[in-house]
Amino acid sequence: MTFPAPLLEGYGRYLNKGFVRYKETHERLAVYGQKPDVLVISCCDSRVTPEGIFHAGPGELFVVRNVANLVPPYEDSQGQHGTSAAIEFAVNGLKVKHIVVMGHGQCGGVKAFRENANDPMATGEFIGRWIKLLEPAAIAMACMPVDKSDDPQLAMEYAGIRQSLKNLMTFPFIVRAVQGEALTLHGAWFDIGSGELRLMDPENERFEQALPGDLKAGA
Repeated sequence: MTFPAPLLEGYGRYLNKGFVRYKETHERLAVYGQKPDVLVISCCDSRVTPEGIFHAGPGELFVVRNVANLVPPYEDSQGQHGTSAAIEFAVNGLKVKHIVVMGHGQCGGVKAFRENANDPMATGEFIGRWIKLLEPAAIAMACMPVDKSDDPQLAMEYAGIRQSLKNLMTFPFIVRAVQGEALTLHGAWFDIGSGELRLMDPENERFEQALPGDLKAGA
């Protein structure tokens, strides 16, 4: 089978425009390595691109993408923990100053959980186990709702972001970095259709619209 032609065409455009634009940056990154200040944990949905949303150039963001932008709780068991490994590298290796958990509207992973909450494994062998990470968020939302929303999908997307932020604080090295004021955690939500970005207020855990140039958006 041949390599997808649209990718090769896109690479040609990148090489002639994007790479040329950042040529000196790429050369510097190749020699001195990366030193991003921000880790973004985002969904792997093809409609959501953190580098594009935040207009970030090469080397500016360390991005981890998975189904429904989830962070699993800390585990010391044997196994392959891809998201946890990336978080560990970002915090302990790259010394990032911020972690942003960014959800988005119409998230397929959240929708799959909502539609199969009684039997997540119906969604698939691997997806089912993964989206079960949303169960604590669903319980917390039912017991103590934070959002006054008539949209259960949106409310669950918000709740998933809050749960991932809570799960981040189960990692001992993150707790140390946060307590030492070397690391700050943030929640964000992006609307695919409108381009609206909402940020979570750490005081009340509610999401509010971020405006370009807003001090909260640039903090």
